[in-house]
Amino acid sequence: MGTKGREIVGVDLQELLKLLNKALADEWLAYYQYWTGAKVAKGRMRGIVASELEEHANEELEHANQLVERILQLGGTPILEPKEWYNQTNCKYEVPSNPNTKVLVKQNIDGEQCAIEVYKSLLEFIGDKDPITSNMVLDILSDEVEHEEDLEAILEDLETPVK
Repeated sequence: MGTKGREIVGVDLQELLKLLNKALADEWLAYYQYWTGAKVAKGRMRGIVASELEEHANEELEHANQLVERILQLGGTPILEPKEWYNQTNCKYEVPSNPNTKVLVKQNIDGEQCAIEVYKSLLEFIGDKDPITSNMVLDILSDEVEHEEDLEAILEDLETPVK
């Protein structure tokens, strides 16, 4: 990003970069949680659940790409060491050690709810002081809300008794 582009950012730039990197850590861990869950899923509706988890994994990876691009535009450095994802994450990584589809869906609902809070807080921090970052965060937040809705619908189907 050019000098003038950075000048229009009316928030503490170092704090914004820190928050964006924390969100980046969340996205990488969410990507891996979804991707792994899709591979190990077993049980009712396995094909549907695995497909949904894989789709969400790809969207989380796209979020990570968006965050990295913005961090670089703002003159920052994205997290370079994967081990730092655990240190900087807002949301925890839930190991998909139980491959049951219902358990996996519940774990990922928890992750999406955390992500919704993270991006809501980021929007509140930014306010109207950085429209570029604000628009990006709003787009990601919209995806996270959609992910939660998708997963809650699948969970409802999983919890409906088979007759």
